[in-house]
Amino acid sequence: MTTRLTRQFRRIGPDYRFGDQVCFDEIKTTFGFKTIIIGNWVTKQERHTAANLIYDALADLAQVLSLPPHAIGLRQTLNLAFGSGGQKGVQAHYEPGRRTLALAKNAGGGALAHEWWHAFDHYICKHLFKSCTPSDFASSVWLRDTPNVAHPLNQKLDTIYKAVLLSEDTNHPSTFFRRATNLDKQLGKMYYSLPEELTARAFECIVAYQSEIENEFLVSDVKKSKLEMAGGFLLSDERDTLAVKVFDYFKTLGDILHLQDTHQV
Repeated sequence: MTTRLTRQFRRIGPDYRFGDQVCFDEIKTTFGFKTIIIGNWVTKQERHTAANLIYDALADLAQVLSLPPHAIGLRQTLNLAFGSGGQKGVQAHYEPGRRTLALAKNAGGGALAHEWWHAFDHYICKHLFKSCTPSDFASSVWLRDTPNVAHPLNQKLDTIYKAVLLSEDTNHPSTFFRRATNLDKQLGKMYYSLPEELTARAFECIVAYQSEIENEFLVSDVKKSKLEMAGGFLLSDERDTLAVKVFDYFKTLGDILHLQDTHQV
C-alpha cells in the first residue's frame, strides 16, 4: 500500500538541494531548530525521504515568507519531531508544553504550514503581551487583551489578528469567525472557531494560494477541499486582504533579521 510518505508530493519551486540527499542534522542547522527527534520505527529509507521533503517544504516556507531559513526555528526554541510522539489519526500537531512540531511518519505531509503557524502563534505571545502564561497562544490572548509590548512589528501583527477575527468595523466577529462557529454547531464542539485554529487555517490558506511556489508536503487539502466548500477557509476577497498584511509582516521581519545577520558577519 502506498503511504503518505512514499507517494509523490507535487512541488513547483526552486531547487535548493541541487539533487543532493540531505539529513536531519542539516535541517536542524539550516532552519535553526533547537532539537530534532526521530522515532525509533523510522527506517533509513523513510528518514532519507522525509529529510528531503521536510527540507524543501521548510525552504519553500521561508522563501514564501521572505524569511532567512534559520528564522523558521523561532530563535532555536522550536523542536521538530518526525515519527515520534504522534497522535492517532492526526497528520501533525504542535505541542506547546514541549514547543514541538510533530509530523506523523506516514501522514504528516500537507499540514506543515498549519502547524508552523501554531508554533509561531505560541512563540510570539510573550512578545505581544506583557502578561501571558507559557501555554498561551497570541491569537487567544488577543481576543481578551490589547497587545501591550510596543514594537512596530507588533502593530503589523495586530492588524493580522484583527483581519482574521473581527469584522471590518471591529465591532463584531468576522464572517470567517461566524462561518467557523456554524461548523462547530454541526460538529457539536468548539474547534473550528478557536482563535488559534482560525488563524492557522487563514495562514495555511494564504500559503496554499500564493502563486510563487506549490508544495503539497507544506500545505494541501485546502483548495477545493470539503472544508473549503463548507466555508472553513478564507473566501477569495478575505484571502486577498489578509495576504497583503501577512506578507508585509513577514517581509518586514525578514528584512530586520537579514540586517542583523549582516551586522554579525
